[in-house]
Amino acid sequence: MSNREMHVCAGRANRPLAQAVARELGQELLPVSITTFPDSEIHVLIEELVRHQDIYIIQPCSAPVNDHFMELVLMIDAFRRASAHAINVIVPYFPYARQDRMARGREAISARVVARMIQSMGATRVVYVDIHAQATQGFFDIPVDPLTALPVLAGYFRGDEFANAAIVSPDVGRGWLANRYARRLDLPLVVMYKRRIEGGGVEVMNIAGDIFGRTPIIIDDLIASGSVLTQVPALIRAGARPPAYLAITHPVLLPKAVKRLDSDLIAELIVTDTVHVPEERHHPKLRILSIAPLLAEAIRRIQEGESIGPLVEGTWHTG
Repeated sequence: MSNREMHVCAGRANRPLAQAVARELGQELLPVSITTFPDSEIHVLIEELVRHQDIYIIQPCSAPVNDHFMELVLMIDAFRRASAHAINVIVPYFPYARQDRMARGREAISARVVARMIQSMGATRVVYVDIHAQATQGFFDIPVDPLTALPVLAGYFRGDEFANAAIVSPDVGRGWLANRYARRLDLPLVVMYKRRIEGGGVEVMNIAGDIFGRTPIIIDDLIASGSVLTQVPALIRAGARPPAYLAITHPVLLPKAVKRLDSDLIAELIVTDTVHVPEERHHPKLRILSIAPLLAEAIRRIQEGESIGPLVEGTWHTG
């Protein structure tokens, strides 16, 4: 167990989440001044002495992605120059995570660029939640804790009304995540096979698994344009019982996605607060659950030298 003083601080991306994490730990946020100059440059100033202390920065890099990411790297640099002992970077929503490989020649691998920048600025540990590509962990040479929101989201589906449900992966790539939910909830796993079509849409080619007469619970890591919502009719045609539920960690939620929630085939979209959802993008079918207890537990375990395994594997149970 560390006997060093520790502090939680935040950028401007999602202060309500950071404040909730600090409350779970019985703390106040460390005061950090972040301002934007008239020419759009960002200025960061730590307002208290942090020499030889352990710091936990909470900053999801949601839109505007580049501004929030720049805040993060400047905060890391400021704490390094202030002689902090450890700079633990908690990025619940990791930026550029979908750009994790070269799909075509001459493309940047942007997720690796982000990882290199965070590490080179002085971060000593990185924590993120339900990242799009598990291989992103290999872009770092420092400890990485890839947490999952499964304990938070799965708890929503514990009721008897979901006893005859099925966990649905919207594509093969999300199968590993959906399989964790299926094991946790003791429900069958269904996988949809799809292909991208012209115009940015998707076409479902096949559905594997026992979906007939079952309520679909679609699992995914993020929802942006809401193309996953357009796959629900294919499930209904395959015999699923409408309406469908969706459990998606990161609510990027572009206006198009919010509009698609009007469909009678959608019961609810359950998300976490990794990304702050502005009021104009709220919807009666949107349910937001907090991951503050999960992040607070991760910080506590890191600080006390305990295993993070249950939080990574999704076997941790919330209080």
